[in-house]
Amino acid sequence: MADDLFKALADPTRRTILDELAEKSGQTLFEICSRLSMKHRLGISRQAVSQHLAVLETAGLVETRREGRYKFHDLNTAPLRHITERWPAPATRPEESTP
Repeated sequence: MADDLFKALADPTRRTILDELAEKSGQTLFEICSRLSMKHRLGISRQAVSQHLAVLETAGLVETRREGRYKFHDLNTAPLRHITERWPAPATRPEESTP
């Protein structure tokens, strides 16, 4: 699971898609493509965005749901929490903190 997560986060376009879903979850493919084009000036095809979403879904960062003929994409941050739990920050003692 961690390999899929790191692979998904390695690509800047996928991170931008996650940023957009963090801002407004529950978007359709059309909405995501529009936001990437208008807001971020990314000239990326609908098929390419769909492939990026598939990688994010495999990593568990995006969940999809169907309502009628529409497919909505929602951000899922649970896999990121698993990473922070795997490598927790060491506790610092007061004398070790920087002034």
